[in-house]
Amino acid sequence: MHPNVSSSESPPPPLELCYENMNGSCVKSPYSPGPRVLLYVVFGCGAVLAVFGNLLVMISILHFKQLHSPTNFLIASLACADFLVGVTVMPFSMVRSVESCWYFGASFCTFHTCCDTAFCYSSLFHLCFISIDRYIAVTDPLVYPTKFTVSVSGMCISISWILPVVYSGALFYTGANDDGLEELARDLNCVGGCQAVVNQNWVVIDFLSFFIPTLVMIILYSHIFIVARKQAQKIETTSSKTESSSETYKARVAKRERKAAKTLGVTVVAFMISWLPYSIDSLVDAYMGFITPAYVYEICCWCAYYNSAVNPLIYALFYPWFRKAIQLIVSGQVLKDGSARRNLFSNQM
Repeated sequence: MHPNVSSSESPPPPLELCYENMNGSCVKSPYSPGPRVLLYVVFGCGAVLAVFGNLLVMISILHFKQLHSPTNFLIASLACADFLVGVTVMPFSMVRSVESCWYFGASFCTFHTCCDTAFCYSSLFHLCFISIDRYIAVTDPLVYPTKFTVSVSGMCISISWILPVVYSGALFYTGANDDGLEELARDLNCVGGCQAVVNQNWVVIDFLSFFIPTLVMIILYSHIFIVARKQAQKIETTSSKTESSSETYKARVAKRERKAAKTLGVTVVAFMISWLPYSIDSLVDAYMGFITPAYVYEICCWCAYYNSAVNPLIYALFYPWFRKAIQLIVSGQVLKDGSARRNLFSNQM
């Protein structure tokens, strides 16, 4: 080989920028066409499912009078939080993740980050209140209707919205999140960048805000399933004996509440699996100097986002009334007079 060949190698290709001819633009890291299309399809499907799936949940519960219950109002409000993730967060995060650039401006970046945080915590608070609701329903099914009323449900819904919105707005609009990390924030949020930097103090608060309600849910559902198992065994041992009508009714009510608790338990597990990687990564990253590669961060984010698309699938899988409601909505029968009073329960317990 000629000794000068190595020195005459072609220079590296010029860096691609998010905004050409603009000082301070972020460097763009584009995917090749194949993976790019695939990512748009995967992320786009998640956003569409989150929007339309949760819209169906909300319409079902609010339209059909048979579904007007304190628990279902909480589920409808949870679906609203997931719906808003699908509308205000996922489409814009999809473009950022695939194009590796933020094209929607600095002001909308702050708003997007606030929505992301607020709706995540709103979902978490809703699930926590739902677990308390299920705990009361399973452990004391006959007294439950007087304890967890529609007004109590409304109060829980208000807390689940007000606290997360105030918290996220105060955190990101005051700039408290990046106190002491201003230089890193400037580097990450070059023109065409949108990545929230949260200092160690707020990361710990964020993690505890996730961990404590999650721990409460784990404890409550563990107790729920222990009680449910005992109830089932008791019903089995007394099924051969002649029961009074009140005992039969009590058994039916207990069975219905256990079934609802099982479905909502699956929803809680799905939430924890989806959000745990992001929560752990955020905590570790803050103490390790923000060393997480961009693609790992994006994977953790999208695992969390996809939780908003998963809940309607869980309801469709476990709730026959939801499947029937979807049929009535899609076929347009909800537009007919008296459709709100349709019976969605084929087997009344």
